[in-house]
Amino acid sequence: MFSSKVLIRDDNMKQKILVCGATGFIGRNIAERLSNRSDLEVYGTYLKSEPLLDSNIRMIKADLTKKEDVEKAVDGMHVIIQAAATTSGVKDIVNKPHIHVTDNAVMNSLIFRAAFEKKVGHTVFFSCAIMYQSSEVPVKESDFDASARIHSKYFGAGWTKVYLEKIAEFYSTIGNTKYTVIRHSNVYGPYDKFDLERSHVLGATIAKVLTAQDGKIVVWGSGEEERDLLYVSDLVDFVELVVREQKEQFELVNVGYGTSVPIRDLVKRIIQCSERDVRIEYDPSKPSINTRLCLDISKAEEVFSWQPKLSLEEGIRKTIHWYRTNIQSDI
Repeated sequence: MFSSKVLIRDDNMKQKILVCGATGFIGRNIAERLSNRSDLEVYGTYLKSEPLLDSNIRMIKADLTKKEDVEKAVDGMHVIIQAAATTSGVKDIVNKPHIHVTDNAVMNSLIFRAAFEKKVGHTVFFSCAIMYQSSEVPVKESDFDASARIHSKYFGAGWTKVYLEKIAEFYSTIGNTKYTVIRHSNVYGPYDKFDLERSHVLGATIAKVLTAQDGKIVVWGSGEEERDLLYVSDLVDFVELVVREQKEQFELVNVGYGTSVPIRDLVKRIIQCSERDVRIEYDPSKPSINTRLCLDISKAEEVFSWQPKLSLEEGIRKTIHWYRTNIQSDI
């Protein structure tokens, strides 16, 4: 059962879990998993999207950039899982990098403050791996060098994440709320974005392959980029573990697949798993970020006994099946 050091509750009382951004990709996967647990009372925030219709998830309409909305949503919660964010794909990252800075800084600052003032037991914050420099070897949490320059395309979003990580650590030192900061790699799976304007590489490529009409897809960039790709259910497994088992007031942990794959190879695997006859063309003029990154996940293994369960091929097949069942069937 999830633990709380701050809010006192009867053992027969269900623990209240707030999933911020419950209609988004990661948030929805977490909220739906937790809603199946009899020991939890799951709440989820939404704003512009339609609320989830799951009767086991109590939806709260909230603008998380507004102090009063945040305080109302957080009040009485034992655990906050902060999965709300302004996110998008590589096109916006390259052309409109500022959109990932202000709102994310504001909403997380307000959530962390409310967690402190409302004496929430545990807050989980999804950072990411974009602050790491490109590397030929897997990077540990301690490998981030604040004196080295973050890639220019990630500069604003990367330093925003670092700032929020430090704010989470700060609050863990002045109150009783535990914090988990998760530096995750590229996550994919059900409920991901699959439109070409906002999706990340795997979601975008699946959409291109499954909707190709002329037997050809165009991949942005040269295909030389390498990414660490994690299926979303493995990330949800980690969230359940840390909220149940974390002992320290503050933990910062890499969560990824632990190996990287070149985009060229990834596209070929997606085509193979789709069983479609599609040829590939690359367009280097399109927005892309030519970096190589995979995460060293040894801390997650040593501290929480966590490892990813799904292989990349299994994850791709499951994602393609979900896309065909839930998106193509609606077209």
